[in-house]
Amino acid sequence: MSNDVETKLAAARTRLILDKPFLGALVLRLPMEQASAEWCKTTATDAKTFYFNHDYIDALSLDQTQFVLAHEALHCALSHFARRQHRLKHRWDLACDLAVNPLLVNDGLKPCPDTLYDPQYENMTAEEIYPSIDDLDDRETHDQHIYDEDEQQQDDSGQQDQKGQGGAGGDKKDQDPQQDSSSGGGDKPRDEQSNSQGNANQAELDENLGGAPQPPPLNESEKEALSVQWQQRLAGAAQQAMQSGKMGEAMMRLVDHLLQPQLPWRMLLARYMTAVARDDYSFQRPSRREGAAILPSLRSAQLDLTVVVDTSGSISDTEISEFVSEIDAIKGQMQARITLLACDDKLSDNAPWTCEAWESFEVPDDMQGGGATDFRPAFEFAHQQSKQPDLLIYFTDAEGEFPEQEAGFPVIWLVKGRGKVPWGQRIQLN
Repeated sequence: MSNDVETKLAAARTRLILDKPFLGALVLRLPMEQASAEWCKTTATDAKTFYFNHDYIDALSLDQTQFVLAHEALHCALSHFARRQHRLKHRWDLACDLAVNPLLVNDGLKPCPDTLYDPQYENMTAEEIYPSIDDLDDRETHDQHIYDEDEQQQDDSGQQDQKGQGGAGGDKKDQDPQQDSSSGGGDKPRDEQSNSQGNANQAELDENLGGAPQPPPLNESEKEALSVQWQQRLAGAAQQAMQSGKMGEAMMRLVDHLLQPQLPWRMLLARYMTAVARDDYSFQRPSRREGAAILPSLRSAQLDLTVVVDTSGSISDTEISEFVSEIDAIKGQMQARITLLACDDKLSDNAPWTCEAWESFEVPDDMQGGGATDFRPAFEFAHQQSKQPDLLIYFTDAEGEFPEQEAGFPVIWLVKGRGKVPWGQRIQLN
């Protein structure tokens, strides 16, 4: 590492520690190492180390160097390396950068060249951004996320494993027994020897070019351990920054969200529905004919649920079906009678649909929608009934006209996206 680049990185890290103690504390947890230009064109991280291309850092200003340091540290602190799950790597990488960069820009850092930034994704997580990215989006992140395998690597790895095992069921018809015996029994297969030799040659080439070789992707146990480690680091960095009075509001909201327990929306929905159920034990004094002893008895009453589906077009048919199926599974456990409404800017002409506790709850074939979004008609309908619901559940993106007055009964908003609600209990869908 040349003195100029080394000095720039050290100065950028020191300035972050002084001016942005939260980010600075996270950056301190990432050792810096110059990488070979053969694989690292800008910067990269494997959730353990900050890798950089010498010439790239040399061309950045000091402010931009702060940005790239903080960018990689936030990828690690947010456990992006452990949250991908089933998602496609390229789309996930784009979503992670579109989630991180607005945080840094709003915190006053100057972005580096080719930074992915879109203000519409402010205060959104990578999971929330991912569905909005097209499969054919050819944009690229300015850095490299080398903690994960891409789909091609996974396919190649699976094929190599299958070859090494002789195919399904251990069938080795394609192998030559004489070739196996002549190999001495202890030698590596030819493919594995060539791969090992290739990796060794690449590492030697990287060292000759003056940089570290590319590290392998993390395995599942490493991801799990690092995720816990980075969460602890995140909490410690936030505490230090708050004590110094230099913790921005956006960063504070982010930390609060990440450190609180995250429960699936289905579990939260079941919890709130159970809370309003009217199954309980009664210690009411019995009649004299039943004797003098007062024993608890289970009394039960039917729960009346009103379920409203936003049909304005922002909620897909598949999502509506999944939502209705979940309600059906929960209602069977608590003797719930359901009144279903479909509403965009007005109630569907065929609404309401009713479903008794013993009946299967399904999406009606004649559900209508496609207009704008107005939540008032559904609540007006509920207030006009002779008996108000014990609970109203509204499945929506929360982008529409709300009633001015709060409903006089419990309301759960099951929200897809980042829309806010003025009252009631909000549960994040995605």
